[in-house]
Amino acid sequence: MSLVENLEAMLAAGREDALLRFSLGSAYLKDQPALAAEHLARAVELNPEYSAAWKNYAKALAASGHDDKARKAYTLGIAAAKRNGDIQAAKEMTVFLRRLEHQ
Repeated sequence: MSLVENLEAMLAAGREDALLRFSLGSAYLKDQPALAAEHLARAVELNPEYSAAWKNYAKALAASGHDDKARKAYTLGIAAAKRNGDIQAAKEMTVFLRRLEHQ
């Protein structure tokens, strides 16, 4: 059983938490960004302070062609990262946001 299959099985068995949704979203990010965005949206809903989930959520939205939503996700993610002292994540998302704005 692959990692994704294991994670999907956990979800199907009723497990519902931000880490599981983040893991699923991250696993789908490269090949299925729209599906990744769904899982990552749920991750930040379950834990609005999860800066890594915000970063991947915004990436998935941008990769799916939802630039406006990606900008908003980056902005919310930067704020969450700053509140939590996650300076590196805030810097990364700021760079990604600027790139998105200049496209």
